[in-house]
Amino acid sequence: MILQSDKDIHTTLLGEVLFFGLLGKILYNDLDRTWLQSLLDEDVFAEVPFGCDQPEIVKGLELIQSWKDKNHGLTDKSFEAISDDYLRLFIGAGKVLAPVWESVYFSEGRLIFQEETLQVRNWYGRYKLQLKNKNKEPDDHIGLECLFIAHLAQRGLDALERQEEVEFKELIQAQKDFLSEHLLRWGIAWCDLVEKHAKTDFYRGIARITHGALAELSSMFDLNIPVRVARWV
Repeated sequence: MILQSDKDIHTTLLGEVLFFGLLGKILYNDLDRTWLQSLLDEDVFAEVPFGCDQPEIVKGLELIQSWKDKNHGLTDKSFEAISDDYLRLFIGAGKVLAPVWESVYFSEGRLIFQEETLQVRNWYGRYKLQLKNKNKEPDDHIGLECLFIAHLAQRGLDALERQEEVEFKELIQAQKDFLSEHLLRWGIAWCDLVEKHAKTDFYRGIARITHGALAELSSMFDLNIPVRVARWV
């Protein structure tokens, strides 16, 4: 972990908790107008607590701010536009344009509930986590994987504050391993698909800041991001 002091580590982990927690909720939850309005009212997208110098994050925030300014906030028309984008990208009437499940990216038939799903489920189980809808929805949703990174960062932060050095190192290694085995293997491909197919600057912005957040993690942990992972992207 390329940091210089306990203070640096504490600040970085806290930033991870906040940023990946927010990203996870945005990506996993159904689009909720009241909650989104509260994020805009609080100017959440003005700056971020993690990776603020990453070019992709900077560009993503600019896109979301431009979308907000152009539409004078969240109007009926602008909310309808991003709702339509959400459906096109992640649900799809036919082919899903930007699938949100990891296993789809490694399956010839674009299938869910494959080996990757079970591997991710096992990761959650190691830390006493389980989906409420186990076996009814895939565990390898990109939003859930982001929330898991936030969870590991919070556990690491707690261990650091308790001065549990062995546990802290194990949790940092868990982040590195999960990123290498899962989120970094396909997350950038997902971002690229969203940016390619989105019709609103809101979702283009979300794609860019997610890309930047993953790039920041790869840099922080000295990990490689695969150039291409999906056979069909």
